Amino acid sequence: MNEKFELSIIIPSYNEEENLKIVLPPLIDYCGKKEWQIIVVNDGSSDNSKAVLQDLQGPEHFKIVQHKLNRGYGGAIKSGIMACGTEYCITVDADGQHQVEDVGKLFECMKANDADMVVGSRRGHKSTSVMRGIGKWIIRRLAKILMTVPIYDINSGMKIYRTKLAQKYIHLTPDTMAFSDTITLVFINNRHLVLEEPITVSDRLQGKSTIGMQTAFQTVMEIINIIILFNPLKIFLPISFTTLLITLGWGIPLLIQGRGISTGTLLGIIAALLFFFLGLIAEQLSLIRRNQVKNNNK
Repeated sequence: MNEKFELSIIIPSYNEEENLKIVLPPLIDYCGKKEWQIIVVNDGSSDNSKAVLQDLQGPEHFKIVQHKLNRGYGGAIKSGIMACGTEYCITVDADGQHQVEDVGKLFECMKANDADMVVGSRRGHKSTSVMRGIGKWIIRRLAKILMTVPIYDINSGMKIYRTKLAQKYIHLTPDTMAFSDTITLVFINNRHLVLEEPITVSDRLQGKSTIGMQTAFQTVMEIINIIILFNPLKIFLPISFTTLLITLGWGIPLLIQGRGISTGTLLGIIAALLFFFLGLIAEQLSLIRRNQVKNNNK
């Protein structure tokens, strides 16, 4: 671990040239006084971001990671986390929506509660578009239905982590925008202390967000993948029992009428049994995978 700096601010950036010019200079000065490190990951930007970052290069606490090709929001954060040598790291968006004062707020909450992750909650802030708000609502509802989630804003882009834990689990996370949700669920499922602290969110300074319903769909799929990894019976048992109930609801009246057991009823019972046994097999595979994760990181 880097003994000089205690906290690293990781900023994933893709085609944020204008925002970087505004956000970085005061942030570099502020972090210099606080003795915090800044890691900007230029994720294969096609604009002039690389030149802007090179012009700002110089201070010891300012570090740049360059991607030759775009890897995605999650891929950029992963590179930043792996390049981090401090005890704690926090992710901040490059579009100017997050406030530097909230970095200190989350950092103090982290240390005061000996937490493993603190999520910057945007609860109460309206989404910039209706579709984006609907996508976030779907993600939150699905996550709470499939598992116990004590956090409201699981897809917040501002989170502070214990660096070693983040490095331990990032191979389970995607390179897409779904990274934010997935890493939170991984921490929760592994019984780490995850807290939430309110933050202030401003409008994007320049440019347009690329988040849409497609991002929400990708996130939903990643959440299902995580549930199957940690608790597959949460998926397969409800499907099995629902199939069985529908089948019995269809087949019993026919049996009472003396028409025997229909082919559809037999197929339904077989399908319910298949879902049940698939759940048991998935549970065993999940246990093996979880043990591998623990053993590989001891």
